[in-house]
Amino acid sequence: MTLLILFEKMDGGEIDPNDTVTVSPNAAAQTGSRALIDAYASYPVKELVKATVIASGNDSAVALAEKAAGTEENFVALMNEKAEKMGLNDTHYVNCTGLPAQGQYTCAGDVAAIAREIVVNHPGYLQYSSVWLDTLQHPSGRVTDLTNTNRLVRFYADCDGLKTGSTNEAKYCLAATAERKGMRLIAVVLGTPQSQTRFDEARAMMDYGFATYTRETVAEKGDLTGVTVPVKMGSREKVDAAVGKGLTLLLRSGQKEKLSFETELPEYLTAPVEEGQEIGFVRLLLDGKTVARVPAVAAQGSRLPGLLEGFMRIWEGWETR
Repeated sequence: MTLLILFEKMDGGEIDPNDTVTVSPNAAAQTGSRALIDAYASYPVKELVKATVIASGNDSAVALAEKAAGTEENFVALMNEKAEKMGLNDTHYVNCTGLPAQGQYTCAGDVAAIAREIVVNHPGYLQYSSVWLDTLQHPSGRVTDLTNTNRLVRFYADCDGLKTGSTNEAKYCLAATAERKGMRLIAVVLGTPQSQTRFDEARAMMDYGFATYTRETVAEKGDLTGVTVPVKMGSREKVDAAVGKGLTLLLRSGQKEKLSFETELPEYLTAPVEEGQEIGFVRLLLDGKTVARVPAVAAQGSRLPGLLEGFMRIWEGWETR
């Protein structure tokens, strides 16, 4: 959550990654995993982000929180506001590091929701979390080696994030993600007694997901449904119904052949009809059960006829009597 808020501020232009952060004594004094940053020294934002993502630096996390909100307390308020906005009912923050604190808690489902928010809306995060080894250059000239705490980045194909965490109370935790053939999976493991167990469990979950499911595009925006709708008083007597929105599903092996489409369309339309105008719905069924519903749109327009065209239609109608 700390990094989600920071990336929102960077991607929104509120914080420039090249801005500098002057480290407070409070930030430098953090315990647990640290990037060993120096009090009163100034670091670029992007370097402290790197240290937080790759090495789980508690000191760099607090320094960034103070940069973003003035104090860690103010930043924690932003974290809880975001959690409430996202509907994370089983999460509450007391600090920005995840270090043990009375009243601080979360659950695997909420962590997965945060992970999804990051990979969908802030993919720049993955440029940091996919790095295995790097260094942090201190203003004094000292160099700290950074090794990614997420071993799957090196030892699991296509893994490019996201974050580890561990304390005596929470034990060993991990949110991992990997993408193959256009499908991204997220695995969350909390509370394992040994460090390696979290990686083994996440690997097993993602192995299962990639082996069992595929991400299939079953309809593109603009695909014709094969159904037409009559148009009264229009320059075109009927219009084709098309899919108004692309549709992608996560399917088990063999399920694609069990998909079918149904349309919900009016008996007729009255001119004028605009191209792309919503005229009903397309339902996607799996084994006869609706699994998705998207708008149906007019593939063509049908305008009101001009005066001469209208007169000719009346004349033709009179002639055929």
